[in-house]
Amino acid sequence: MTLSKRALSDVNWEYSLSFILDSTYNGIIAVDKDGYIVIFNDSAKKYFNLRRDITGLHIQEVVPESHLPTVLRSGKPELGKRMVLNNKICLENLTPIVKNNEIIGAVSVFEDISAVQGVMDELASVKDTGLILQNLLNNAHEGIVITDRHGHIEMCNEAFCACLKIDKGKVIGKDISSILTDLDLRSIIRTGEPELSETKQVKGLDVIITRIPVRNGNEVTGAIIKILFKNINEMDSLINKINTLKSKLTYYKEQLEKVSGAKYKVDHIIGKSQVIIQLKETIKKVAQGNSTVLLRGEAGTGKKLFANGLHLESPRKHGPFVVVDCAAVPGNMLEAELFGVAEGASSNTKKGSQTGKLELADGGTILLDEIGEMSIKLQERLLEVLQKKEIHRIGDHQVKTVDIRIVATTKRNLEDLTRQKLFREDLYYRLNVLSFYIPPLRDRREDIEPLINFFIDKFNNEFGKKVIGISSEAYNILIKHTWPGNVRELETVMERVFSVVEDQIIQPHHLPIYLKKISHTKFKINDIASLKTIIEDTERNALIQALQRTGGNKVKAAKLLGISRAGLYQKLEKYNLLDD
Repeated sequence: MTLSKRALSDVNWEYSLSFILDSTYNGIIAVDKDGYIVIFNDSAKKYFNLRRDITGLHIQEVVPESHLPTVLRSGKPELGKRMVLNNKICLENLTPIVKNNEIIGAVSVFEDISAVQGVMDELASVKDTGLILQNLLNNAHEGIVITDRHGHIEMCNEAFCACLKIDKGKVIGKDISSILTDLDLRSIIRTGEPELSETKQVKGLDVIITRIPVRNGNEVTGAIIKILFKNINEMDSLINKINTLKSKLTYYKEQLEKVSGAKYKVDHIIGKSQVIIQLKETIKKVAQGNSTVLLRGEAGTGKKLFANGLHLESPRKHGPFVVVDCAAVPGNMLEAELFGVAEGASSNTKKGSQTGKLELADGGTILLDEIGEMSIKLQERLLEVLQKKEIHRIGDHQVKTVDIRIVATTKRNLEDLTRQKLFREDLYYRLNVLSFYIPPLRDRREDIEPLINFFIDKFNNEFGKKVIGISSEAYNILIKHTWPGNVRELETVMERVFSVVEDQIIQPHHLPIYLKKISHTKFKINDIASLKTIIEDTERNALIQALQRTGGNKVKAAKLLGISRAGLYQKLEKYNLLDD
């Protein structure tokens, strides 16, 4: 039926476009040139089990494995890609959107081809069955016999006839038990269960017999008998060798994980708050890709733990996990630490060449801890690594390709640093593709209780004590504290508690003095353990406040406290306040 011009003019096509897209059977996802979602139709949402509106989010936040960013970069379509969504086989076409010779976005169109694939697989299976069976029988070294449900031989191969010295033409149609006595097929015909690797003697030969039922739907219509004419002792020796190799492989994998640097899996991270539970699930998903990840949050929140977990959840888990503390290594040495030094390139280096951490991380993950402390010059070199996956040592022009995944952490505000020209804007955007914020402990107080229980178990083992819990008074003190040092501060507090506690229950007087809500003029005599303890508590609190006021900048914190930078690092190490 043809619509009249009047009917066509009555259709508000602009308004109806979203309805048209949502009504299509195909899933459609479109992103702008920066990878932000502009279209995610209803069919696509069903494939990804999404109900909320995700327009405006970056595609890799929603679909980390999407190839749309690749199409945006290359400008080349990727057609006929197979993928599995919700146990459905889908065919995906990805194409760039071009306007005036400029790529302004990209679109992915995909559809469920499970039904079609099933038909194709079935046809291919039927077509290939004859060829496969023919080749199997002709080329197999073991003897193979195919019977009907009554045990009458329908097919057999040359290996079977040669080993038993019988004429193939004379055995077809015969009962298998007349050739292989005591071979009973009734049990597998009745149960439909295979009987594997049974040892028997056939005409003086030690053999291994396997019986497999042949099915037509739910009905067992016959059997396949496989006979391995090999010396059983040789088979036992081979099996033992295989088992030994498996054991060695398992051992070496475990040892490699131990020395790779990563120790903590995502499930080892303690917390029952919704934000931590969600973050752990997201990190597991993101770990499967290769995109750069930025972990943000205050010192002591557990950024390193999440980086460990991301590595051990990834396909790179058997590769190295290399950590570089950008804040602890002076700027003039950090470049050598990262990129390495060619032999003779500098009089300050040791004799021989020095391998850089980027090169050591090849095939694995490198964690750039506190990347906000990196110099502009070094940021430029790092950007080249992110873009080209290539490095060269200081004093060496030989380029090496590295397969690494970069994970970065920072407690500083990179946006402010970018505005102040202290951090490269292009590097910021490369790092910020997959960015996750770990909130401070004061914003997720429901995590304090499980953390306390975890540290009680941990320090019971370390100190050989039998603490079973904490009093409500002591717990109330801990739950009300603002925890400027976050989880690391809580761990330090619990460690100090275990150095003095003799009871099975932690009481308020076991806690450090700075945590107690007591007036400075009304100390009770048994609240004061020693003058040294009071001084240490005060000094530790001053360090925490100085770092908070300076946004974690250690140079400024040292000036604020009137001590040297080296002196500040000594005190931070003393009180376990160095960044995670």
